[in-house]
Amino acid sequence: MAWFKRKEKGITTATEDKMDIPKGLWYKSPTGKIIDADELARNLFVSPEDGFHVRIGSAEYFQILFDNNEFVELDKNMTSKDPLHFVDTKKYADRLKDVMEKTKLKDAVRTGVGKSKGKDVVICCMDFAFIGGSMGAVVGEKIARGIDHAIQNKLPFVMISKSGGARMMEAAYSLMQLAKTSVKLAQLAEAKLPYISLCTDPTTGGTTASYAMLGDINISEPGALIGFAGPRVVRDTTGKDLPEGFQTAEFLLEHGFLDFITPRKELKDKINLYIDLIQNNNIR
Repeated sequence: MAWFKRKEKGITTATEDKMDIPKGLWYKSPTGKIIDADELARNLFVSPEDGFHVRIGSAEYFQILFDNNEFVELDKNMTSKDPLHFVDTKKYADRLKDVMEKTKLKDAVRTGVGKSKGKDVVICCMDFAFIGGSMGAVVGEKIARGIDHAIQNKLPFVMISKSGGARMMEAAYSLMQLAKTSVKLAQLAEAKLPYISLCTDPTTGGTTASYAMLGDINISEPGALIGFAGPRVVRDTTGKDLPEGFQTAEFLLEHGFLDFITPRKELKDKINLYIDLIQNNNIR
């Protein structure tokens, strides 16, 4: 029949008339599940098929945790400098300029102050999209100032980590942030204010070696990669095969490095529950 058989040869369609499927309509999880992008967003970027937690940034976490997504951002215009005039495959100054244009972020962490379940809280959240969430001088300074704001206003402090570690383009300036943020958290503890640390995928390097593991309560999302050095480096250094699931949130919970694993849908309720318990307040 004619509608099953092409009778004319050489039929072509102009490029501008071709109907391509727009990018970003679907998401494929690591287990091969295909999810509609809008449905994924409505489900807080957790695959309804297999529970896989897709990486998200500060904008999404603030929307989840702050009431009506209303908050005041602190130090939002602070940006990194290039004191070492560092060059690898490109100049660090150029890399900063490019990533700021691409991500519309100023650096790898944002600090928000607002109400969560009706009570004020300070939340610092890292963005992996900005040079792998690497911890440079600005990241350390913004976290330190966020802790100072919590102390001055007697507010709980929440840190959401998502990082590949120290930003080596800043060398020692970056490594100094481990001590700087740890000292500030000691001051927060002296003020008897709660600190909840949320480790998300991935939390590695100097971030794990400092503020990410210093919470009064350390929690994680399911399946998050958490560790100091990567599995390959650990294997090459120790010469031993690593246990199955090594450096996953579940492995760390089993071995006492985490207190709880909390699905993203429960984050707001659970974080505020822990704050209320630490402060001996009525449970909200």
